[in-house]
Amino acid sequence: MWRLITSLLDADRYPAHELIELYHRRWEAETCYFSLKSTILDGRILRSRTVPGIEQELHALLTVYQALIRTADDLVFVHEELPAHRISFTVLLRAAADTIVAGELLPITVPATLVGFIGEAALTDLHPPRPRHRLKARMRKRHSKYPFTRHRHPRRCMSYTLHTTIITDGVLDKAPPG
Repeated sequence: MWRLITSLLDADRYPAHELIELYHRRWEAETCYFSLKSTILDGRILRSRTVPGIEQELHALLTVYQALIRTADDLVFVHEELPAHRISFTVLLRAAADTIVAGELLPITVPATLVGFIGEAALTDLHPPRPRHRLKARMRKRHSKYPFTRHRHPRRCMSYTLHTTIITDGVLDKAPPG
């Protein structure tokens, strides 16, 4: 049973079950951003200083994230008894990085499998069967080009415009500009 508090009062246009589903999808996105910020970037900041560079860097990070999540999905597909929450994203990332750094490729004679080296590493270091309670301390940026002193902020600022498009049940709803 779910309770939903919202200012969207038109039940025909905004059914409660769809809002609850969107809320869960939002948290999936938040989990992705947290993984990018705290696991893949490990508290570092983006290096790019231009908008196209930042877009390229974010695209690369999202590609790595998606590849690792697909690897976890392949593991769950091959091992049906394995719950997804037992697979460690950090272990997947380390195994992928180790594979790239070592530069070792399997011989072509070895048949390809869904699990592979990265999946095997994840299977050897699973989370415990019960979810553990964790707290992660907030991370402070290690590097910044701006000093954290009062009245010494950059004189120029950049503005950005964000446009969103939401597709529900094949119907396109555009968010009002603003």
